[in-house]
Amino acid sequence: MKNFENLKTILDVEIKIVSRAAQRLFHGRGQCFPPFDFLNIDLLGSALLVTLYEAWDQQFLEHLADFLCDQLPSENMTVLLQRRYLKPARIEHLKGPQIESLVVEEAGLNYKVKFDAGLHSGLFLDMAAARQWLRARARGRRVLNLFAHSCAFSVAALAGGAQSVVNIDLNKGALARGRENHRLNDQLLDQVQFLPHDIFKSWGKLKRLGPYDMVIIDPPSYQPGSFVATKDYGRILRRVPEMLAPEADVLVCLNDPLRDTRFLRDVVAQQDMDLIYQRRLGNPGAFKEANAEHGLKVLHYVRGSI
Repeated sequence: MKNFENLKTILDVEIKIVSRAAQRLFHGRGQCFPPFDFLNIDLLGSALLVTLYEAWDQQFLEHLADFLCDQLPSENMTVLLQRRYLKPARIEHLKGPQIESLVVEEAGLNYKVKFDAGLHSGLFLDMAAARQWLRARARGRRVLNLFAHSCAFSVAALAGGAQSVVNIDLNKGALARGRENHRLNDQLLDQVQFLPHDIFKSWGKLKRLGPYDMVIIDPPSYQPGSFVATKDYGRILRRVPEMLAPEADVLVCLNDPLRDTRFLRDVVAQQDMDLIYQRRLGNPGAFKEANAEHGLKVLHYVRGSI
């Protein structure tokens, strides 16, 4: 049964809060905790975000908010709710002070998250391990961040000592938040470029700004009119090699439960590029998946011999 007592028994075991850093606390969408595959819970600083993919009893939600606040006793704790099964999926207030945005910490870096509009707060928690991977390898390197969104990869790259980063995304508002994220971390913007352009119409400019030692390709899973993986991923990959420095790293990413690792590897192979597959990066431990192919895929490639 989908009652609160059953969920509380699971949460008592699964939730281990050791810091206020941005993190997923419960990943029901991974289908490891039936029948609660309709529920995710994220900790974002002084806010807890509960995401529902189907309707649940309001009284149970109130019990859940009280339980979560007990795990993090604070007069300033806020619990927010997003009903993703509704269109539009706006944020609702469940408990605590009203907030629309705040600054959260991940691995010592600061990011602005917002709860006033859209499906996403601006920081994709399942990408935390990939950001750490990039940060550890970025020193002295030139980075291209395709589908940059709010530039979290760019922040991580500069924190790791990157020489420069080019961010491109059609969403001007997301890039504006990206600038703010860099400022929150006292990072010099003269090392960063923000291009509010359509990637498919900007290859010439991107090539002139290169070559790049690291390229991150992290498109939306499905966004008609902007990006559809089955149609557009190949179009992206065909243009990437002409912008790569020798032995450049490329991260090929996709968060689509309908497209598995083999799909990505096949798309890369079909382009007949000099990219050598290394491995699939692991996702943060909280993102447990009954079928790993349904979760985020981040594949690491290197150009040429290593």
